Amino acid sequence: MVYDGVEDIKKLVPDLSDEEIATTDFGRYTEEQFFDDMARVTQYRTNPDLCEAIVKRSLDTLIWMRSKGVRFLPYYGRQSFKVDGRVKFWGGLTITVSGGGIGVVDSLFTAALREGVKVAYNSRVTRLLHDGAGVHGVEVASGGNVTQYHAKAVIVACGGFEANAEWRTRYLGRGWDLAKVRGSRFNTGDGIRIALDVGAQAYGHWSGCHAVSWERYATDYGEVALRTSFQRHSYPYGLMINANGRRFVDEGADLRPYTYAKYGHIVLEQPGQFAWQVYDAKVAHLLRDEYKSRQVTKVSANTLGELVAKLEGVDAAAALKTIEEYNASAPSIGTFNPTVKDGLTTTGLTIPKSNWAQKLDTPPYEAYAVTCGITFTFGGIKINTNAEVVDVMEAPIPGLFAAGEVVGGIFYFNYPGGSGLTSGAVIGKIAGASAAAFATTKSGAIN
Repeated sequence: MVYDGVEDIKKLVPDLSDEEIATTDFGRYTEEQFFDDMARVTQYRTNPDLCEAIVKRSLDTLIWMRSKGVRFLPYYGRQSFKVDGRVKFWGGLTITVSGGGIGVVDSLFTAALREGVKVAYNSRVTRLLHDGAGVHGVEVASGGNVTQYHAKAVIVACGGFEANAEWRTRYLGRGWDLAKVRGSRFNTGDGIRIALDVGAQAYGHWSGCHAVSWERYATDYGEVALRTSFQRHSYPYGLMINANGRRFVDEGADLRPYTYAKYGHIVLEQPGQFAWQVYDAKVAHLLRDEYKSRQVTKVSANTLGELVAKLEGVDAAAALKTIEEYNASAPSIGTFNPTVKDGLTTTGLTIPKSNWAQKLDTPPYEAYAVTCGITFTFGGIKINTNAEVVDVMEAPIPGLFAAGEVVGGIFYFNYPGGSGLTSGAVIGKIAGASAAAFATTKSGAIN
């Protein structure tokens, strides 16, 4: 989100203590920085109008969410490090929700029930009720029955197609049927399909997705109880080695929020669809909390030779040679700083490590097995800045609105960490307001 220092943070975290303020450098994250990050990581393809709405409305939307009962906290631990005695945030990702993703869902769900929203469980929308005048409701299959619900406006906001192995293979490409799904097994593209069936315009990066380094032996789909235990995002401070014993990516190309959502794809392309992340004791304190969970595939040793021998499925001799070549190329001088791109770079390697290139020379050594975990897909349907779904002639489909992962055109190739949540919140709020305004122009009360 955009914020101008601690005063904006206090709008979201009013109970911030004097001690936290004194010991924390919250920095600032400007509209220009947010625009630049969105443009840079999407290779300048993000829809400029939607991007502008997300950036400019980010803070106000979070303030509104707080008014609905969402409790925000500084993102201590996962998105900050202590430097010279003060906690410093980085990457514009300064605020999280108490309880994480589950916390935001619980808070908004409670608010929805409080305001009279009705929820139908075990109910799958199979099609939109539609004619030449627009969308007038939905058809729902539930318990062997099919029921039609009529409405003056419909918002499609039910995720992408990341849990649909057939669509993943069709649109993302060969091998994507083998990816782990980080989230719900129900995000199978139904919302996109029913919108396309009534003439919505397909839009965005249909062969792109958000995919991360994920526990190699994780469950096929996300589990609420395990939450984030399977993610492995500390790779900038170590090396990633594939089955051939080779590095295959610049682990230090950028700060984690700007690379983690695309590196899962690269892991999937490796032999056997896995890799090992290797660290030494110098950075053990920087590894995120999930590395300490019980849901890890981990090996450790007091020498590099012993470590590579334990890497299941890896050419140990080649892996040892790779690490030794890396150590020889790592700088002997310079200051390691995990909160900025510190410029500690290797020399002479085919694949450099552009930042945080410290020698692996301090035992005990640790390695963690990872595969690809897909989070959400980038392709979807096209909307305008009122969140109205548009057809192939760019005309709004009356009564149909969309928000969240079903919307295409926002992310391409990659995304800045946390911006998917911001997009869903901002455009979700716009969709709700636009649908309500549309419905009130119809006769009678809102359905």
